[in-house]
Amino acid sequence: MDLGAFSISLTVKDLNTSREFYEKLGFEVTGGSEEESYLILINGESIIGLFHGMFDKNILTFNPGLNNRTERVEEFTDVRDIQRSLKEQGVDVMTEVDESTTGPGSIVLEDPDGNPVLIDQFF
Repeated sequence: MDLGAFSISLTVKDLNTSREFYEKLGFEVTGGSEEESYLILINGESIIGLFHGMFDKNILTFNPGLNNRTERVEEFTDVRDIQRSLKEQGVDVMTEVDESTTGPGSIVLEDPDGNPVLIDQFF
Protein backbone atom coordinates (compact mmCIF):
# COMPACT_ATOMS: atom_id res chain seq x y z
CA MET A 1 0.00 0.00 0.00
CA ASP A 2 1.58 3.27 -1.15
CA LEU A 3 0.20 6.23 0.82
CA GLY A 4 2.08 8.88 -1.17
CA ALA A 5 3.56 12.11 0.16
CA PHE A 6 3.61 12.60 3.92
CA SER A 7 3.10 15.90 5.70
CA ILE A 8 2.00 17.14 9.07
CA SER A 9 -0.97 19.50 9.17
CA LEU A 10 -0.55 21.81 12.13
CA THR A 11 -3.34 23.79 13.72
CA VAL A 12 -1.83 27.19 14.54
CA LYS A 13 -2.89 30.16 16.64
CA ASP A 14 -1.38 32.79 14.34
CA LEU A 15 -0.69 31.92 10.70
CA ASN A 16 1.80 34.73 10.10
CA THR A 17 3.81 34.04 13.28
CA SER A 18 3.99 30.33 12.44
CA ARG A 19 4.99 31.06 8.82
CA GLU A 20 7.82 33.32 10.01
CA PHE A 21 9.04 30.64 12.45
CA TYR A 22 9.13 27.86 9.84
CA GLU A 23 10.75 30.16 7.27
CA LYS A 24 13.62 30.59 9.76
CA LEU A 25 14.00 26.80 9.61
CA GLY A 26 14.36 27.00 5.83
CA PHE A 27 10.78 26.28 4.78
CA GLU A 28 9.26 28.15 1.83
CA VAL A 29 5.57 28.81 1.20
CA THR A 30 4.40 26.89 -1.88
CA GLY A 31 0.63 26.96 -1.53
CA GLY A 32 -2.38 28.36 0.24
CA SER A 33 -2.80 31.94 1.41
CA GLU A 34 -3.55 33.92 4.53
CA GLU A 35 -6.99 34.73 3.07
CA GLU A 36 -7.70 30.98 2.83
CA SER A 37 -6.41 30.49 6.43
CA TYR A 38 -3.77 27.94 5.44
CA LEU A 39 -0.25 27.74 4.02
CA ILE A 40 1.76 24.82 2.66
CA LEU A 41 5.51 25.03 3.31
CA ILE A 42 8.29 22.86 1.93
CA ASN A 43 11.93 22.35 2.92
CA GLY A 44 13.54 19.72 0.68
CA GLU A 45 11.18 16.77 0.90
CA SER A 46 9.64 17.87 4.22
CA ILE A 47 6.13 19.28 3.98
CA ILE A 48 4.21 21.19 6.65
CA GLY A 49 0.69 22.56 6.36
CA LEU A 50 -0.23 25.45 8.66
CA PHE A 51 -3.97 25.79 9.27
CA HIS A 52 -5.71 28.49 11.30
CA GLY A 53 -9.22 27.81 12.59
CA MET A 54 -9.86 24.80 10.36
CA PHE A 55 -9.54 21.88 12.81
CA ASP A 56 -8.83 21.19 16.48
CA LYS A 57 -5.88 18.77 16.36
CA ASN A 58 -2.71 18.33 14.37
CA ILE A 59 -3.22 15.77 11.61
CA LEU A 60 -0.88 13.27 9.96
CA THR A 61 -1.55 13.64 6.23
CA PHE A 62 -0.81 11.36 3.27
CA ASN A 63 -1.46 12.24 -0.38
CA PRO A 64 -1.71 9.27 -2.76
CA GLY A 65 -0.47 10.23 -6.21
CA LEU A 66 2.16 12.69 -4.97
CA ASN A 67 5.75 12.19 -3.91
CA ASN A 68 7.42 14.28 -1.20
CA ARG A 69 8.68 16.71 -3.84
CA THR A 70 4.95 17.38 -4.50
CA GLU A 71 5.31 15.89 -7.97
CA ARG A 72 2.44 13.86 -9.39
CA VAL A 73 3.27 10.19 -9.89
CA GLU A 74 1.60 8.09 -12.56
CA GLU A 75 1.09 4.89 -10.58
CA PHE A 76 -0.24 5.01 -7.03
CA THR A 77 -2.66 3.22 -4.72
CA ASP A 78 -6.10 4.81 -5.05
CA VAL A 79 -7.68 6.01 -1.80
CA ARG A 80 -10.61 3.63 -2.37
CA ASP A 81 -8.22 0.66 -2.51
CA ILE A 82 -6.52 1.91 0.64
CA GLN A 83 -9.91 2.18 2.37
CA ARG A 84 -10.89 -1.37 1.34
CA SER A 85 -7.57 -2.76 2.56
CA LEU A 86 -7.80 -0.98 5.91
CA LYS A 87 -11.39 -2.12 6.49
CA GLU A 88 -10.43 -5.72 5.60
CA GLN A 89 -7.77 -5.49 8.31
CA GLY A 90 -10.33 -4.29 10.86
CA VAL A 91 -9.28 -0.63 10.92
CA ASP A 92 -12.15 1.72 11.78
CA VAL A 93 -12.43 4.36 9.05
CA MET A 94 -14.15 7.39 10.60
CA THR A 95 -14.80 9.27 7.35
CA GLU A 96 -15.13 7.15 4.23
CA VAL A 97 -14.84 7.84 0.51
CA ASP A 98 -17.64 6.63 -1.77
CA GLU A 99 -16.14 3.55 -3.44
CA SER A 100 -18.36 3.94 -6.50
CA THR A 101 -16.57 7.18 -7.44
CA THR A 102 -13.21 7.89 -9.06
CA GLY A 103 -10.74 10.76 -8.78
CA PRO A 104 -10.36 12.98 -5.73
CA GLY A 105 -11.40 11.58 -2.37
CA SER A 106 -10.31 11.27 1.22
CA ILE A 107 -10.65 9.14 4.31
CA VAL A 108 -9.97 9.84 7.98
CA LEU A 109 -9.00 7.40 10.69
CA GLU A 110 -7.37 7.65 14.11
CA ASP A 111 -4.26 5.91 15.32
CA PRO A 112 -4.39 4.07 18.68
CA ASP A 113 -3.46 7.29 20.52
CA GLY A 114 -6.26 9.35 18.98
CA ASN A 115 -4.13 11.15 16.39
CA PRO A 116 -6.14 11.89 13.24
CA VAL A 117 -4.77 10.43 10.01
CA LEU A 118 -6.01 11.98 6.76
CA ILE A 119 -5.46 10.18 3.45
CA ASP A 120 -6.32 12.83 0.88
CA GLN A 121 -6.14 12.10 -2.85
CA PHE A 122 -6.26 15.23 -5.05
CA PHE A 123 -6.92 13.63 -8.46
